[in-house]
Amino acid sequence: MIIDSHCHLTYEPMSNALNETIDRANKDGIKYMLTISTEDKSFKQILKIVNGYKSVYGTYGIHPHEAKSHQHIKSIDIINKVNQNKKIIGVGETGLDFYYNHSEKKDQINSFEEHISAAQKKNLPLIVHTRSAEKETLQILEKHSKKKETKILIHCFTGSRDFAFKLLDLGAYISASGVVTFKKSQDLANTFRDIPNDKILVETDAPYLAPVPLRGKPNEPSYIIHTVKFLSKIKNLSFDEFSKVTTNNFFNLFGKLNEK
Repeated sequence: MIIDSHCHLTYEPMSNALNETIDRANKDGIKYMLTISTEDKSFKQILKIVNGYKSVYGTYGIHPHEAKSHQHIKSIDIINKVNQNKKIIGVGETGLDFYYNHSEKKDQINSFEEHISAAQKKNLPLIVHTRSAEKETLQILEKHSKKKETKILIHCFTGSRDFAFKLLDLGAYISASGVVTFKKSQDLANTFRDIPNDKILVETDAPYLAPVPLRGKPNEPSYIIHTVKFLSKIKNLSFDEFSKVTTNNFFNLFGKLNEK
């Protein structure tokens, strides 16, 4: 069993062929998928998907790119959205992206902190996007974690080794995407080799970042098997052993999904 801990089933081309996309994933052993919210207007579609497919769960959150247009979204609004359905099991994706700066830094930071507050109040995992903002991301997470325990999941981790281990000190889980399979990602692969097995999750971030040997194609949850194969080799585990490890890690963070 494998769990895709981060995909965007509301995005094309998957949204145009949901039945086929989810069937392929299920047939390849991906038992559950977590479809991630990035803006308020797509949440109705996420609710429709999680209600329509047993193997799909969801989140609510505002991507840092969208922070500027969602300044009105506060922690209470996030909580109210999460409360709409028991299959909404996480808060995010949120975080900081200073690479593109589609939203002002102050708007991203304010949004990030509202999401942290909501996640803490609901005791739900916080799905964090961070790019070109290691120092600021760590400072904010450290500040809020001192006040109250925060369940942290760093999605699509591509940062430095030092950043990874400082996040681990906060109890964070770290998710690997197809990026780890790329030829130029040797340093990242080495970092994941050294991250404790009980702190690793796997994801596609579909439709983005298809792993080798499918790089360049629109990604989808079934392709996660290539990322799992790659990581199992560098971890010196069998495919089934590593699949079980990451699945157990997901359940430890999010809870047993069949109990929702």
